[in-house]
Amino acid sequence: MRKTLAAMVITTALVSPAIAQEQITEFRIGILGGENAQDRLASNQCLADYVEEALGVPVRMFTPADYNGVMQGLLGGTLDLAWLGPSAYAGVFVDDPDAIEPILVKTNLDGSFSYHSIGFARADSGITSLDDMKDKVFAFGDPNSTSGFLIPSVEVPAATGATMESGDYFKEVRFVGGHEQTIVAVANGDVDAGVTWADGQGNWEDGYNSGALRKAADSGLVDMNDLVEIWRSKPIAEGPIVVRQALPDDVKKTVTDLMLNLHATDADCAYGVAAGETAGFVPVTHAAYETIVALRQAEINN
Repeated sequence: MRKTLAAMVITTALVSPAIAQEQITEFRIGILGGENAQDRLASNQCLADYVEEALGVPVRMFTPADYNGVMQGLLGGTLDLAWLGPSAYAGVFVDDPDAIEPILVKTNLDGSFSYHSIGFARADSGITSLDDMKDKVFAFGDPNSTSGFLIPSVEVPAATGATMESGDYFKEVRFVGGHEQTIVAVANGDVDAGVTWADGQGNWEDGYNSGALRKAADSGLVDMNDLVEIWRSKPIAEGPIVVRQALPDDVKKTVTDLMLNLHATDADCAYGVAAGETAGFVPVTHAAYETIVALRQAEINN
């Protein structure tokens, strides 16, 4: 199956491994934090194998501990491809508009490309909404996460009428490092509630169709029946798959075509890469993220 996909991509892109090898000597994929490094590598190994076969050069995957590690790799030219959240993309763009370019976005089963920040608590906690969170501990993932911080930092204060400062409405606002860490912290009772990301489609008991809750449920990390949703953001534009802008055009086209065909050719691989059910990847441009860029710029200015 992989030979079929690679052959199709190479033919479509009008590029051969020999040509790719003359332009690049390796291809480097950065994988955002959010779950442990071993699971991130396992979920994306099939993609790395496909890219290696299509380009004819070694592919290396990098799993920095936090979002900033991937962002700095893209800014410094040491990473060639990554799936970024909207806020992380905006952060890179604000720093250097010429560092990366968005090429594709993951779609949901209904064809949309949006997701939500989901607030959740233990089902036995008695917490069912933000009203129940006063004087309690609220966990957030990574400062560069859209669903794990940026969007809640705007929408939660609007809902509570208070700031996100510890001791104002919430007893404590705590960063725990990533989506998986947030889910574990809530499930273990270390914090009262947290936020993570999900497409919001499908069944709660499955962790919805895709997202961090789905990954956690699939891996057996949590039983979703032990958790309850307490808050949901407005729809957020799904983050883009980006490539380093300075890459040769034929390399960018080869990788883009490969990922466009990935779901149709290897649905299991697409499931792992997309963190759950997906209708596939479709083209996207910077225009889809202008609002998030403006929000990120405003955050930096403040």
